[in-house]
Amino acid sequence: MKPYKKVSPVIRISQGERDVSARATHLEAATRKFLVTTNERKQMSTKTNFKRIALVAVASLGLGLLSSVPAKAVVSSLTVTVNQNGTATFTKSDSTTAATFTIAGLVEAGDSVTAYVVTKSIPSGGGAVLIHNLDSSTPTLSAAYRVDTLAANTTGGNAVKAGNTADSMTVLSTTAGASQVRISQMAATGYVSHTFGVQLDSSTPTTRVAGTYSYSLVVKSWHAGSTQSAAGVVQPNETIVRDFTITIAAATDLSTTPSAVTSFVDILSSPQASGSDASDAVISSVSTAGTAAGYIYVGNRNASNGVTTARDSVTATVTGAGQICAAALSASPTVTSCGKSIKVSAIGDYQFVLQADGTSGASSILVTSSVAGWSFTKAASFYAVAAKTLTATVAHPIGKIGSNTGIIRVTGVDSSGSNWAGTPFIYASSATDALVGGSATTPATCTAYDATLGYAQCSITGLTTGTAKYKVIDASTIAAATATSNEVSITIANSTPASVKLSFNKATYAPNERAFIYVTPLDSAGKEIQSVTADLLATGGITVNGSLTYESPYRAESLTVTSITTSASTSATSGAKAGSAVYVVYMPAAGGKVTLTATGGTGLPVAGRVDVTASATVTDSGAAALAAVNALATTVASLRTLITTLTNLVLKIQKKVKA
Repeated sequence: MKPYKKVSPVIRISQGERDVSARATHLEAATRKFLVTTNERKQMSTKTNFKRIALVAVASLGLGLLSSVPAKAVVSSLTVTVNQNGTATFTKSDSTTAATFTIAGLVEAGDSVTAYVVTKSIPSGGGAVLIHNLDSSTPTLSAAYRVDTLAANTTGGNAVKAGNTADSMTVLSTTAGASQVRISQMAATGYVSHTFGVQLDSSTPTTRVAGTYSYSLVVKSWHAGSTQSAAGVVQPNETIVRDFTITIAAATDLSTTPSAVTSFVDILSSPQASGSDASDAVISSVSTAGTAAGYIYVGNRNASNGVTTARDSVTATVTGAGQICAAALSASPTVTSCGKSIKVSAIGDYQFVLQADGTSGASSILVTSSVAGWSFTKAASFYAVAAKTLTATVAHPIGKIGSNTGIIRVTGVDSSGSNWAGTPFIYASSATDALVGGSATTPATCTAYDATLGYAQCSITGLTTGTAKYKVIDASTIAAATATSNEVSITIANSTPASVKLSFNKATYAPNERAFIYVTPLDSAGKEIQSVTADLLATGGITVNGSLTYESPYRAESLTVTSITTSASTSATSGAKAGSAVYVVYMPAAGGKVTLTATGGTGLPVAGRVDVTASATVTDSGAAALAAVNALATTVASLRTLITTLTNLVLKIQKKVKA
């Protein structure tokens, strides 16, 4: 069996097979081939036409460009690079902490590049920035190239200034269109590369606060051939914007966390706008309601002793007399609210005001912190307007003709037993006393009570020599006085020394016993006078026949001093005596008589320049012991005689009884 072979319709037709099927198949194939060929030829013709048209257009455009001349110059390849962001501090803002950027490009003659800064965001209270030259990699700065400042952008910045070729610095406003810095090519095309710095204003450090300062640097290129718009403003050729920051890190001394280690509380006599830890004042105030008595300064500090940022809740509570008031840190604080206890939210240091509430007595003020946990207790006292009792003492028993400051001292208490710290007044007890000094009808004002000294002081003006008596009251008139002090006596002496005397404070001393030697000037009547400084002794001073030792600050050479200042008051502690100069010595160890010898000095009249002496006895310890033994032996002998006599008497009585 022969395999079946498929015969092409063309062959079949050529071989005479003209059947209908073959002819139909051949016609269909021929028709399809003709149509496809015809369509491809049409498409090829259309594409070729478009290509030819485009080629002609490009060629025409190119020929047109080749035949044209540039209408204006252009700043080419302009680049702006932010080299670093700024890192200023609270105390330092200069080129070392500035943000820096570099402007580079090809600038043709008459063209320029301008730059200014626009604020994006800054911390509250932050200040202005300024821009300044740092360096330039441009080959030369000459008349052909310059860097200068430009006023507000009203002409596009393409007008070139003539003359100045030096670098300069300008403070820039942080708004668009304000003062700018400009790089210009004045005479020739050239490549420029210039670095600038932007820093916080160094002249106003108080406006530098912690935070991030964000800005945008706006750089524009300008060309001399630009045409103005309808509004008359030249448009820039190119604008480049670069963002940069200047950061101030929060300082440790601005921490808001309070510290119990560095915080403190002081009670002061005057208000403060600022301060540091100080010694407490002694507060004693009249009890009249509303009277400011003292000020509680709260040093609310962080660990770095920062004074303005630590946040704490502080409570002040008064126990006893007085009240506490909320105020502020000011030299003239305004009270906002008062009570026995006040709680405030303190940011940094704070100040309370302590006021009288109409009652007298002791006051205790407790100040506590809720966050840091510290607490301090302060004390004050309030006294009634009127004193209950006044006590006067004589500070300087001998006065002079003229002013005698602080000659009498005064203390007092009120009805509650509190220390009375008002202002006392002094007057002479009688008209006769007033002739010596003072007034019997118009009391003189004494000094205010001094809390540190613990007393007030009264002065008397001596009118003539003599002794007068005085009293102190708690009011400016005798009629208005509630309390009157005891009576004290003052002697007003002639102020001119006429002679001098030497003396010991005792007549006899034990071996090595402490002794006081006094040099005392006398007036013409032989009376002691007030404190003076004069050449009371002649050259050589005081000579001693015995061996004395001396107590610091007194020395052996002290006795040779000729110019002597006498004391105005008496002291049991130091041995001082009013009207005399004192030397502290220790007597010899051996018994015997110690004699002092001196001659009156040139500070005395000629009649008073005579020899003066003083002596005291040191009891010999051995002689004293022998005397004691002898005395004991005498006593024993007497007792023996007495015993013998009594024995004989008893024997006689016994004989008589037997008889």
